[in-house]
Amino acid sequence: MSNQIKIKEKIGYGFGDFASSMFWKLFSMFLMIYYTDVVEISPASVGTMFLLTRLWDGLNDPIMGIIADRTNTAKGKFRPYLLWVAIPFAIMGVLTFSSPDFGPSGKLIYAYVTYTLMMIVYTAINVPYSSLMGVMTSDTKERTSLASFRFIGAYSGGIFMTATVPYLLDYFRNSGASEAQSYQYTIAIYAALAAFFFTMTYKWTKERVKPLKEKVSIKKDLKDLAKNGQWFIMLGAGIAVLIFNSLRDGSIMYYFKYFVHDQTLPVFGEVKWDKLAGAYMTVWLVTNLLGVLLAKPASAKFGKKNTFIGAMLIASVFSFVFYWVDPNSVGIIFGLNVIIGLAAGIVLPLIWSMYADIADYSEWKTGRRATGLVFSSSSMSQKMGWTLGGAITGWLLYAYGFEANAAQTTESLKGIRLLISIYPAIGALLSALVLLIYKLSDSFMDTIISELEAKRAD
Repeated sequence: MSNQIKIKEKIGYGFGDFASSMFWKLFSMFLMIYYTDVVEISPASVGTMFLLTRLWDGLNDPIMGIIADRTNTAKGKFRPYLLWVAIPFAIMGVLTFSSPDFGPSGKLIYAYVTYTLMMIVYTAINVPYSSLMGVMTSDTKERTSLASFRFIGAYSGGIFMTATVPYLLDYFRNSGASEAQSYQYTIAIYAALAAFFFTMTYKWTKERVKPLKEKVSIKKDLKDLAKNGQWFIMLGAGIAVLIFNSLRDGSIMYYFKYFVHDQTLPVFGEVKWDKLAGAYMTVWLVTNLLGVLLAKPASAKFGKKNTFIGAMLIASVFSFVFYWVDPNSVGIIFGLNVIIGLAAGIVLPLIWSMYADIADYSEWKTGRRATGLVFSSSSMSQKMGWTLGGAITGWLLYAYGFEANAAQTTESLKGIRLLISIYPAIGALLSALVLLIYKLSDSFMDTIISELEAKRAD
């Protein structure tokens, strides 16, 4: 059986993250400010909500992984979920960005309910989607290629979203919609697109890797995972990376609205803060995408582990520098964004490729394969990092005295600046330090793959 994947199938796999990333980035970059400045929920309440709902949601990831591992259909274990959950995903996306007039307490309860349900359907489609890469091929280089296509799709979805959201919101505002309605109508467009692209991933991909025949035992799967030290290392590194990303993403709108403000720029003239923020987000994601493209050649030359550590150290150093940039130095703000974005982009496809390696390592070590469970841990690390990052953002905004839609104090502006620079830098540094003890080198994985393929051929 050939492990080579055709370009159409790689593109189809990338479509899945185009769909989910539109919403991931909507949640990361717009949901906090939507709740504080549009729905008018206090940042501390939003931070606590993010913590409680996402902690609960994080528990769903390994559960979904276990369910997916035990799903058997003519179309595979993981692909069918892309079709089954596409429409519920779209519906909950719209409801999450809806704001019924239920009063202050009612709005908070509504936010808790809809956001919790949104994260459940996100898990139900994203864990199988992530796991799918592990059964499309057993070739470690092809997996890195698939991971790169995945993140090309992810960043393309994010870029499309950030480049269009400010203009769609303006369009609906100018058409007479309220601020809350403008968000709802805008998100409905992305929801329909997400359902379409998830369906395309289902149609264009195929599951090939068959696990060794074994008796299925949830208890045994969990016991094997608990003994897998490399899984714990990647879990820690992944959480730290997502804290880094979550803090940066969640603070961008606040940084431009309350610190940078509108700017008069050469050539462009007067540019409103929201358009600057949208451009910053778009540049961030474009450079992330370029970093994704660099991941394969960089890891081929230096190895996945060394590439990961080096990229995160670069992101950390330049994030520290970001704190001292003057708000009128727009060129420097965007220049640092390019450097940090390139470094951050390199890391993310490596994480997914390394989780595929960990699934193989687990099978090689134990004779049992639990792809969905292993990959669900990556989704769990994303959500845990996102959970902590989102909660920290809300709590620190409150702690530094942030007031929505008002002139900020010196202290609250300091907090906003720290949220986009120093605190993310600490997360990036931690991820690099954790990965120092990771031991699955590329040469070691070549040996493992050869031995596993020999066993599967028996």
